[in-house]
Amino acid sequence: MRIIYIIILSSLFMSCNVKSPNYQDEKLKKYFQDQWEQTLENYPEFATYLGDHRYNDRLTDMSIETVLKLHIQTKESYKEILAINRTSLSSEYKLYFDLYADKLQKEIERQQFKEYLMPINQMGGIQINAPNLVDISPFNTHDDYKNYIQRLNGFSVKIDQVITLMKMGIEEKIMPPQIVLASVPEQIKKQSSYPINESPFFKPFHNFPEDFNDGLKQSLIDEGKKVVLSTIFPAFKRLENFFSNEYLPNARKNIAISSLPNGKDYYQFLVKDYTTTSLSIQEIHDTGLAEVDRIHTEMEKIITSVEFKGSFNEFLEYLRDDPRFYYDDAENLLDGYRVICKKVDAELPKYFMTLPRTPYGVKPIPEYQAPASPTAYYYGPSSDGKRAGYFWANTYQLNTRPKYEMAVLALHEAVPGHHLQIALANELENVPEFRKHAGYTAYVEGWALYAESLGEDMGMYRDPYDKFGQLTYEMWRACRLVIDTGIHAYGWSRTQAIDYLLLNAAKTTHDAEVEIDRYIVWPGQALAYKIGELKIKELKKQTKEKFKDEFDIRAFHHIILKDGAVPLNILEKKILDYIDSK
Repeated sequence: MRIIYIIILSSLFMSCNVKSPNYQDEKLKKYFQDQWEQTLENYPEFATYLGDHRYNDRLTDMSIETVLKLHIQTKESYKEILAINRTSLSSEYKLYFDLYADKLQKEIERQQFKEYLMPINQMGGIQINAPNLVDISPFNTHDDYKNYIQRLNGFSVKIDQVITLMKMGIEEKIMPPQIVLASVPEQIKKQSSYPINESPFFKPFHNFPEDFNDGLKQSLIDEGKKVVLSTIFPAFKRLENFFSNEYLPNARKNIAISSLPNGKDYYQFLVKDYTTTSLSIQEIHDTGLAEVDRIHTEMEKIITSVEFKGSFNEFLEYLRDDPRFYYDDAENLLDGYRVICKKVDAELPKYFMTLPRTPYGVKPIPEYQAPASPTAYYYGPSSDGKRAGYFWANTYQLNTRPKYEMAVLALHEAVPGHHLQIALANELENVPEFRKHAGYTAYVEGWALYAESLGEDMGMYRDPYDKFGQLTYEMWRACRLVIDTGIHAYGWSRTQAIDYLLLNAAKTTHDAEVEIDRYIVWPGQALAYKIGELKIKELKKQTKEKFKDEFDIRAFHHIILKDGAVPLNILEKKILDYIDSK
């Protein structure tokens, strides 16, 4: 009996030891929960985007007082996490600790550059983000509409806050370059010049849930018209007047970020932050030049295979000018993308162990945004599973959207690129929320660029022109390494940058101009694609050399994707640990 009692007691003791939570892990878990809740409350539009609708009646406070208050909050959060005993954490929570502490440290370092004084450019700002709220907001109940109307009422204050920040930017000479802001007045003007029934802000009042009676519908229509006409339109007219008459004339003339106060340090910071490496600017520039040469050789092989009689530049002009490479109807272009995506879907199980549960679709970029937008971009799904992910395609000037780029673009923006990776991260379980939405650009964009190369084995590049399109996109990313560093560190002009891209890639002139303007206002971001892709390909080569005939592409991709986005050094450690474990 005593022996049985001892055995039972020992079993209970062992069970308690096994199930007892790590106190420091639990403390850090609580810290992450509190931090996440604070983030959602501080940035209510982001909460809506994720599918958390508790703050759907609010807008982000962009007053300078709140901006500075959040800076202090970040410093306090950093002190708080450092007070947690890292050595007592489990290995999993040590990683979470390191990633979050590094994130906060970078946010604190970023504060000195005062980028909040540049809240608007041709790529983004309230003139683009505000109408997009319609696409991420629910409209299923009376309260949904009331929240939306409350939000619309808040835009008058928010636009005044944005104007105040820009006025401070003029005083401190922290502004985007004038040359890239030329399209912004028209973007702003669009938001106040639509007929009321065509305004993006009024879109939810055209269709109501079936259970709304006629009286409720009419009441909401009246409220919607009133707030759009009396608040939205006047606020955007106020913004347009300030931007055109005060902001644009005072914008800086030099396009390099190094021309800003503390600009050289700012660029160094951005390069390190976006690439998650310690590569020097010169190393990145030289890598770009080498990649341009390598890809150029591959492109010449394609030109030879199609028996084109002429120079490389003449072949590029042929691709830009021949109407057979272009659609003349926007819906046909969008349907073309949808067909490609459907074909890729069927190939995915051969390359991936786990596929996302969340679906995705293809949409056109809104017309007010399209002229200054890139060829495409991706919006992720909501965390509650009620909104799909979307590949947004640009249908502006169809004669600049060649068919031979469509397969590679779909692979990048949808599957197996952004949608597959981001939706899988969004569906991670038993991890802190910040891990699901980590935005390490070198990983996220590096993966999407790597995904383009998978189209070869998937049979998505059906003819030499499709393959040339894939090489064009790879060349485009290689050129970015040269151009971004050229503009912001080596004194390149906008014309010089456009000419370099047109010389090496089969991009149309309009596309090239939009791209260069993007690099000008988004320094360092364009470097992340090629740096991330090269790292993934390097790790794939190492794994193949180790396993030889036993190399499993599905297992390799699983290790890359299973924990969400991480810095490149941690990604490398994951793959090396995988190799060692085998």
